[in-house]
Amino acid sequence: MTAERAINFNPGPAALPLPVLEQAREELLNFKGTGLSILETSHRSKAFESLMLETENLMKDLMGIPDGYRVLFLQGGASLQFAQVPMNFLPAGKTADYIVTGGFAEKACKDAMQVGRVHLAATTKDGGHRRIPRQEELRFSPSPAYVHITTNNTIVGTQWHYIPATPGCPLVADMSSDILSRPLDVAAFGLIYAGAQKNMGPSGVTAVIISEEMLARVPQGLPSMLRYDLQAKNNSLYNTPPTFGLYTINLVLKWMADQGGLIALEELNGRKAGRLYRVLDRYPDFYRGHAEEDSRSLMNITFRLPSEELEALFLAEAGKENMTGLKGHRSVGGIRASIYNAMPEEGCRALAAFMEGFYRKKG
Repeated sequence: MTAERAINFNPGPAALPLPVLEQAREELLNFKGTGLSILETSHRSKAFESLMLETENLMKDLMGIPDGYRVLFLQGGASLQFAQVPMNFLPAGKTADYIVTGGFAEKACKDAMQVGRVHLAATTKDGGHRRIPRQEELRFSPSPAYVHITTNNTIVGTQWHYIPATPGCPLVADMSSDILSRPLDVAAFGLIYAGAQKNMGPSGVTAVIISEEMLARVPQGLPSMLRYDLQAKNNSLYNTPPTFGLYTINLVLKWMADQGGLIALEELNGRKAGRLYRVLDRYPDFYRGHAEEDSRSLMNITFRLPSEELEALFLAEAGKENMTGLKGHRSVGGIRASIYNAMPEEGCRALAAFMEGFYRKKG
């Protein structure tokens, strides 16, 4: 890590790989020999259309996406998907099942209720969203249109470590904060969506992985920009996309492949998270982790200290050590370390050492 760059624990927009930033800097004035910056390049040009196709194929290769699926790159963030999913797949007279495990899952559920009938198949709200429900706790409605989950809960630091079985209907997942962090059986999902700004690129792009079966169910009466099938037919180029964001995602995906793909990244992410969780477990009366052990996220490590005064001091002292983005979400407070793929292992090593030293001084 270079001395002038901060150790970035921000939850999103989050850290990008340094080699990607360096390559973007080098290529900024001349995109693929066009004599134009990517910032000036038409989305209708052959060069950019080629970039879009390459980026979709990179996603398919990295994630092992089977035939019969499309990768779309849309706008509006994951938050627009909260409404777009039910508008496309929750027809009148049907019910969508939601499993609520955190703040963003709650928002997705609330927006779906504005569109149609929603059944709460499970919620962990009463326990402060400290865990992921077990399969036997899920109570589905009869013949739901789809089941929705949020695979990683950025605010509270919990993560699904299994894919829930659903009652013969599509599984829809918001994977904004753990997409591309581990191998995954994409065929178990009908639709996956993710804001790019946490684990795969800059803000302004939302990736959607959707089955051809789901695309065939899109109603014709929706506004054009909200129709998944129309976006797929136009290869995500129905309107002007965020061109620089897509270019950067392309570079990030190539960087991931160079790291050894998702198997290697999962191993790396496990080591990074394990280093921080070991400190929490060593001093449980001082560093009080939010998530229950079997539900811990490998992307967002959340914890409290004995007092808000100590938390403020922790953040101030960490800032002096060039660490940024550690303040917990305003709804839960405390400390949150977001350690997506681009966080180098030495960054987690530095934070763990700081936590040890802070405990020795204040514990």
